[in-house]
Amino acid sequence: MTEQDAGVLHAHLHWLVEALEWSAALIDILSIGLMLIGATRFVLGFVRAELARVEAVRVQGINHERQELGRYILAGLELLIVSDIIHTALSLKLEDLLFLGLLVVIRSAISFFLDREIRELRMEATEVKE
Repeated sequence: MTEQDAGVLHAHLHWLVEALEWSAALIDILSIGLMLIGATRFVLGFVRAELARVEAVRVQGINHERQELGRYILAGLELLIVSDIIHTALSLKLEDLLFLGLLVVIRSAISFFLDREIRELRMEATEVKE
């Protein structure tokens, strides 16, 4: 990228661009860590629920763990979108903007369906309690 194509950020504030790139990388790591924590909690909770002798308790426990895992995934996806926005804002390339748009659409669809599934699990849990 030539200095003329780079714009003010890349040409004169390269230290800021580098700091933002590091920030985006840190957000990526945090989002992956968040999803790994959720996956670990899910596995532990799933095993705990599977050990329940009463089937209703087992099903309720597994559904609860699925809800929790969904929340962790949604939070991780939202953080990844923030990181992608930062990367795209810094790249100054049209193909990166199109790629970001596609990623946001895919992640939004995943978020929509995960959120819907969590809501359904929550409604099932309240019906069982009543």
